[in-house]
Amino acid sequence: MFPNDSVQSIISPSLWWEETETKTLERGCLVYAFIPHVDQVPYTIRPVGRLQPEQHGSAKLDIAPLRMKNSRKKEDLPVAAMAIHDSELWVAYRAKKRPCLVLGNNVSSVDNKLRRGMPKKLTAPTVIVAPYYGVDKDGTRAGYNPELVERIRHAEYPQFFWDKLPIYGPKESILRLDHIQPVGTLSSSYELAQYKLSENAMELMDDLLQWLIWGGVPADSLILDYRKGIESIFG
Repeated sequence: MFPNDSVQSIISPSLWWEETETKTLERGCLVYAFIPHVDQVPYTIRPVGRLQPEQHGSAKLDIAPLRMKNSRKKEDLPVAAMAIHDSELWVAYRAKKRPCLVLGNNVSSVDNKLRRGMPKKLTAPTVIVAPYYGVDKDGTRAGYNPELVERIRHAEYPQFFWDKLPIYGPKESILRLDHIQPVGTLSSSYELAQYKLSENAMELMDDLLQWLIWGGVPADSLILDYRKGIESIFG
């Protein structure tokens, strides 16, 4: 499944992805979630008038790019479906359903008496995920430059990781560790893909995270041995 010059080959391709019947969000699980395109300029939405004066549940909307220097103030027009606080804005993003790797789920529940009188959003649990992007070019996907893909596969960048997912879709994928983000734990926020990384694979993934966040991998990391082998072959 994996080529000999991939990071997966130093562990054993058969020990990389494992099938799982878990119904919970465990670390290492492969899930689906809607992930916003991070390079886009989001839009702010504000009601500017009602379709009919006596109706408060619908409105005409003004949509414009959202920028920090000219963010819009809250409008006084009451629309029941778009009620927000004074310091808030309605914002719209383009998003896509993507496979994601669960990197962190060690969230402790907060006792109910400690949450009394607080909005649920202040303590709502989340898991931390990183999304995968398809390498292959098709009608909806620009894909990645093959030369860049090879260098990613050879672990030259801390923010990228090359992989082959055990699910339907692109033949090759790139994990964006620099796109780590929270996903809600409500069942409507994600779908389980019924696969997870093996324990050894997650140890290596933790080394990659350390490289990205702190600037280097542990001295005993298999990635160092892998890079020495790659450099001896490819220069």
